[in-house]
Amino acid sequence: MRGPLRMRALTDEETRVIHKLAHSQTAAIRLVQRARIVELAGQGQTIPEIIEQTGNAPGMVYKWFKRFAEMGLAGLGDAARSGAPSRYTPEAKAQVLHAARTRPTDLGLPYASWTVERLALYVAEQVGVRMKKTRIFEILQDEGLRWRHQETWFGERLDPEFAQKRGPSKP
Repeated sequence: MRGPLRMRALTDEETRVIHKLAHSQTAAIRLVQRARIVELAGQGQTIPEIIEQTGNAPGMVYKWFKRFAEMGLAGLGDAARSGAPSRYTPEAKAQVLHAARTRPTDLGLPYASWTVERLALYVAEQVGVRMKKTRIFEILQDEGLRWRHQETWFGERLDPEFAQKRGPSKP
């Protein structure tokens, strides 16, 4: 019959990092839990003892015990997620940000401020990056840039005969 699983001896560096993570108040809770499992295992506790002490599910304890044994400290991090890669390169995002931070008049355009529609059109025609307006908006928000609400009443009227059609403002 096999005896209980035991953790390999930890190096001094591993012990320091694991202890710091296991008692951290600012690290992500998932990292703290993983480090706590490894710390208890490094102290000689068996998996059933760790399960009882931490209250974690047996599958979780086995998973992180095994990942740490195979990969060391790197095994405590999150694995890569599945899904499609980003459609836009960092260079394309940088070009959008550069255009957004530049005044349209400096680029020879006939307006003084950007709208998402104008920026998307400029980036597609002049820079050659076709990007959805929602994605442009997300990129700008991630960078901390905010759009002002466009005031439609401000500026020159589209209809030059508006005042005549409206009539006098006071009777």
